[in-house]
Amino acid sequence: MEIGIIGFPQSGKTTLFHALARGRVESASQGSGRRDVHAGTARMADRRLDSLGDIIQPDKVTPAEVKYWDVPAGSGDGFGGRYLTVLQGADALLHVVRQFQDPSVAHVKSAVDPVRDVADMEAELALSDLAILERRLERIEAQQKGARAPERDSLTRESALLQRLKDGLEQGVPVRRQEAPDQMADVLSGYQFLTAKPLLTVVNTGEDGPGDGMDRVAIGGPGTECTSLSARLEMELTQLSPDDEEEFRASMGMTESGLDRVVRMSLRLLSLVSFFTYVSREVRAWTVPEDTPAVKAAGRIHTDMERGFIRAEVVSFDDLSECGSLAQCKKQGLLRLEGKGYSVKDGDVITFLFNT
Repeated sequence: MEIGIIGFPQSGKTTLFHALARGRVESASQGSGRRDVHAGTARMADRRLDSLGDIIQPDKVTPAEVKYWDVPAGSGDGFGGRYLTVLQGADALLHVVRQFQDPSVAHVKSAVDPVRDVADMEAELALSDLAILERRLERIEAQQKGARAPERDSLTRESALLQRLKDGLEQGVPVRRQEAPDQMADVLSGYQFLTAKPLLTVVNTGEDGPGDGMDRVAIGGPGTECTSLSARLEMELTQLSPDDEEEFRASMGMTESGLDRVVRMSLRLLSLVSFFTYVSREVRAWTVPEDTPAVKAAGRIHTDMERGFIRAEVVSFDDLSECGSLAQCKKQGLLRLEGKGYSVKDGDVITFLFNT
């Protein structure tokens, strides 16, 4: 899972990026100077994985990971060049919106207004999509002149769809909220429109909690989620030892860290489920889209496993947790044999059998 983090200057975007990555930040790439794009990875917290470690006692426990891209804000006319390339490759976007008040950190637009910033960022994303649409419509018009009948019909259908999307964007409707014929889904996926991507909006509040007006940030519709946290507080807490961090959160009545909530909501936004494997003394978590067939989940681990797939031995985490061992699950008939078409469920513990 890869997520592009966007936000206007002084929004706390980079602070949240570093908090999520907990220092696991790659060297600058895709640019130079203050306008670099940086990448970092975050481990997905999952109490089930910890429990599996206690039950199975492996040599190694490996959580699933999220890759985050910290992308500089647009220039007022959309994202382009290397920034656009990175965002197009992301599975979802995370928009950090400033809500906190701090006189020592001037807002790029003079006054803090999260509602305005949400609308302005949506406009930035739409401008990038409009530029793509306009270029493609121009190319289609040129191609139609010398095209034969079958190709001309296909280009005409594509042109009509793209023009409809363009009209919607100009009226403030993102691509994710526009309907498109099922037969054109493959065509649209190739464009990687930014306003078509799932969007998680994170309202960056002060350390004392949400300020006035946060409840006015209206994020809705399919493919969107919204939450709030203090990026500065989350960053400071990552500097503590795990025990001290947990103790502090408990004293604040925080049952879940803001960072874990962001990851959890990202999974939900992308309709991903987690499954677990135990191979070579390693328990490991993986993520796949809902309803992924077992054979494709095996390919998520290694292409050889998908190619030589025989069957999957599956037990649910809840059953394994209750029984206390894989052997006991098998004894009670809870360990199932599933074929290629089995849809992997969230919490499945799977052993894939395959030919090499």
